[in-house]
Amino acid sequence: MGNMSLEQVTENYYDVLRELGNIGAGNAITALSQMLQCKVDMQVPQVRLLEFSEVGEMIGGEEQIMAGVFLGVKGDITGSMMFMVEAESARHLIAKMTMGMLPPGSEFEEMGLSAMKELGNIITGAYLNSLSTMTNLSISPTPPALTVDMAGAILSVPAIQFGVYGDKILLIQSQFNDDVQLDGYFIMIPDLESYAKILTALGLPVV
Repeated sequence: MGNMSLEQVTENYYDVLRELGNIGAGNAITALSQMLQCKVDMQVPQVRLLEFSEVGEMIGGEEQIMAGVFLGVKGDITGSMMFMVEAESARHLIAKMTMGMLPPGSEFEEMGLSAMKELGNIITGAYLNSLSTMTNLSISPTPPALTVDMAGAILSVPAIQFGVYGDKILLIQSQFNDDVQLDGYFIMIPDLESYAKILTALGLPVV
């Protein structure tokens, strides 16, 4: 395990990681449907293995204003995870969750931000639950932190943490829609030892 690099793991087991991404995203969309109390359709998630420096461009550019929910992962595996949506998509989701009670333009004030944080918590929790079910590992999230800022600024938080482990990252892009089309991005950042634990739990050899 000590000689294993993140790049080796992700190249050898990309299909496994992609399957985890697909199932996790599907469960997260189900949770979103229940929260919004409406049918939410989702296209097949796009799962990409990227250089960390490419993530900002992939989600619309580092200057794109996004809402990002960041949380730590603890238990049998450790690391962090993010869920990001464009600011206008976040406004739409907040308006749906608060049933239009907020005055237009106030979505990113206290009540709206609280709703968005809860949504991010439920979606990422659904993702982690699916990973836990597949691996029989105990996985739980830390309380979520929400930021509305340029994508580059939001990504700088996990970039500092992720820099210790390597330069590749798993990005799951889920395009979903209720009455408007939205793009949501899951960024999964288990630490290197946790990647090995996930693969071992799935019965795969670890290089």
